[in-house]
Amino acid sequence: MAASSAAKEPENSETLPPADAKQQVLNLGKEWVAAELKHDATTLRRILGDQFVASFGAEKPYDKEAFLKLICSGDVDPTGSQTLTDETVVVDGDTAVVVGTDTVRGTENGSTYAVVYRYTVTYIHRNGQWVALAEHLVEVPKAK
Repeated sequence: MAASSAAKEPENSETLPPADAKQQVLNLGKEWVAAELKHDATTLRRILGDQFVASFGAEKPYDKEAFLKLICSGDVDPTGSQTLTDETVVVDGDTAVVVGTDTVRGTENGSTYAVVYRYTVTYIHRNGQWVALAEHLVEVPKAK
């Protein structure tokens, strides 16, 4: 095929090599978890895009402000932790999707707990940085 008849994709000066983009969104996920544990609304506001929406199982979705209120309310649990594992990242242009497992541990009413969630987060690359556009989280059923 002649070069003149080949369709060209528009150049995007913000396009990152997929390996760099994957590592950037994985790092952002770790930063997000740390901010949730500390109830750091300032960091979460930077990570979450203005149109951010979160859904948990079949519950009604939360917009950015409702999510921040949910995550940052109450006392910080000094025993709290979140461990992200089994992460798969797909990057396509300025969009990245991360699917993984989040093991949440802490103390509630004097008892320790551990809950495993499967999550999907969609990020977009805007103005030189990745921001979260959407998150879906569902509890993984305990093994019987």
